[in-house]
Amino acid sequence: MPHEEPLQFVSFETDLGWMALVGTGQTIRQVIFGHPTKAATLKAIREQAPQAKQAVGGWPSLVARLQDYAAGGCVDFQDVEPDLEHLTPFQRRVIKHCRAIGYGQTQSYGDLAAKSGAERAARAVGSTMAKNRFPILVPCHRVINSNGSIGRYSGPEGPDRKARLLETEGAQTGRSTRSPKFRRHARGVASQG
Repeated sequence: MPHEEPLQFVSFETDLGWMALVGTGQTIRQVIFGHPTKAATLKAIREQAPQAKQAVGGWPSLVARLQDYAAGGCVDFQDVEPDLEHLTPFQRRVIKHCRAIGYGQTQSYGDLAAKSGAERAARAVGSTMAKNRFPILVPCHRVINSNGSIGRYSGPEGPDRKARLLETEGAQTGRSTRSPKFRRHARGVASQG
């Protein structure tokens, strides 16, 4: 039987709050983000991945890229392969097509369902997005309602966090809560799904 690498985590501060990466070796199994303090992030790790041990300097390149993204940088995470073993084939297709939505762009749940081979499965897409273990790497915040409103978000702060992510990217939606603080990071023009 092959030796399984221990589950590890690294936590770090960003402009979007504290984040953590959980994984083994080079494989990312979870991204935790949006917590106001390191203590809150560590509590979330204990609840979601209690067996994970703190890594020393784990995933430094990815940490730097996530910090750049959180500061408003246009960062692509397509080369990062999250562990999708827990997902069904349909859910994997949804994740694949969600990851293809570009920075500052949006797509509707229905369009994502059609691209994933199940045109009438918008609710199933929503369920997959709600259970997304890899926010930002799998940009579920870019999936919105067909009328342009942002819809739900299961991360900390709910739809307000989703709106902040979209605003930071310069995406245009039916909900505008843009503040001057985020306007300086605006990039691109969104397509409406």
